[in-house]
Amino acid sequence: MLVGAGYRRRGLIQATLLIGVLAGCSETPDDGAKPKAKASATPADGTTAKSGGSLGAADSACELPVTFDIAEEWTAEAVDAPLSQGLVSLACEVDAKPAGHIGYLRVWTGTPGNNDARTALEAFVIAEKGASKAKYSEFKANGLTGAEVEYVYSDEFVETPKKERALAVTTEDGPVVVHLGGLDTEEHEAMLPAYELARGTLKAHA
Repeated sequence: MLVGAGYRRRGLIQATLLIGVLAGCSETPDDGAKPKAKASATPADGTTAKSGGSLGAADSACELPVTFDIAEEWTAEAVDAPLSQGLVSLACEVDAKPAGHIGYLRVWTGTPGNNDARTALEAFVIAEKGASKAKYSEFKANGLTGAEVEYVYSDEFVETPKKERALAVTTEDGPVVVHLGGLDTEEHEAMLPAYELARGTLKAHA
């Protein structure tokens, strides 16, 4: 089930185009994450993302069923607006703009049930109108086993199809999906170190 996601995505695309025009203006990040030292992730091209704090604990910007590190200068904000996609609802947005990129790392959460991570992730992608060429895989991190997907997104507001990716894990509190989009494929790939950092530090609450 998809409630309002198409409308919100169109609005976000229009908003990010405006942000691109204003990207030359400096912005002081609102540090909504708990400070944490020197964790980093290294994707295949060798680029790394330094940790700017841990997200997901009760005293962080977004309380979630999992914790993970967000990249330096990225800022997190809890989402209260009802927006559902597949089996999950949007709970938190981590904005890359203060770090010089146009895009978000979004966290979606669901209610406890019998669905495994792959099922939750497939439902998320199926509900994403405009998604195609999905390639699924499995990953493990800090005692969690999850599913991951890379796919291509396109609609009438996107001039060129762009890459996106997401991962999913299940917890006692329900499924969690972490999604990385971006204004275009170039922005998406520039933000991959932040996604890899989140995936590599992902943990369920003790």
